[in-house]
Amino acid sequence: MIIVDGNSTDNGIEVIRSFNDSRIRLIQQNGKGVSAARNQGVKESQTDFVAFLDADDEWMPSHLETIFRLRKRYPDAGLYTTAYKLFMYDGKIHWANYKYIPSPPWEGLLPNYFTSSALGDYPVWTSVVAIPKKIFNEVGGYPEGYWWGEDADLFGKIALKYPVAFSWEFGGIYHMDAANRTCYKLFLDVEPFVKTARDALNNGEVKSEFIEPLIESIYQKEIWRAEVNVIAGNAIKARAILKQCKPKWVYKMKIKWFILSFVPNPLLLYLMYNYKLISW
Repeated sequence: MIIVDGNSTDNGIEVIRSFNDSRIRLIQQNGKGVSAARNQGVKESQTDFVAFLDADDEWMPSHLETIFRLRKRYPDAGLYTTAYKLFMYDGKIHWANYKYIPSPPWEGLLPNYFTSSALGDYPVWTSVVAIPKKIFNEVGGYPEGYWWGEDADLFGKIALKYPVAFSWEFGGIYHMDAANRTCYKLFLDVEPFVKTARDALNNGEVKSEFIEPLIESIYQKEIWRAEVNVIAGNAIKARAILKQCKPKWVYKMKIKWFILSFVPNPLLLYLMYNYKLISW
């Protein structure tokens, strides 16, 4: 187990050091960010297969067992993931909003990773994924210098080249209620995978069956960026983003947030929390 600490402010370091176990390795960074922490953890690993677990998420007891079964069954996949649930702000736990995946208890290679991503929640999440180290290094690991979308960029880069193995076995819980989540930060630039996807499309590097889903996935991410700007009170920027989006699959989402961008921000926040207008 490799634990990478980036200037934590609690007593986590003392807790880790209290375990006298040579299998646990502690690496301390000077606040370089989550991508740098994950990349260094992979670099320091002495195995060809790496699984990730963020400090505020949970693994179920059978998660790694399922991951290894997937790897044995699908040795040519680039990603291996179990299904995950979301621990919401109100304390409720529910399944991620999966789309375009065969019904449980199915497991196998996803029909189309990008269709699933465009229509629902990510079919792959950091705390339930495992990646062959060779493939992780091949695509350049997590992009550094970003505080949002770095995980989607890594998964998307791999999914453009390799199949994605998925199991409906409940593998982990993603905590949406953690205080350090970045969802409410205002950001103006596009997600890193939007840049990656556009470059791949312009360079003719996308398989024909991925082209339309990938374009729709780009629009979905841009609409989400507009949504964040609406909630943060930057309605003008949000409308400018939305005007550039011409989706077919998530058109209603675009219209919804274009209309909401004209609602006064205090009223919008009231409606969001009391009537669940938010999509996170």
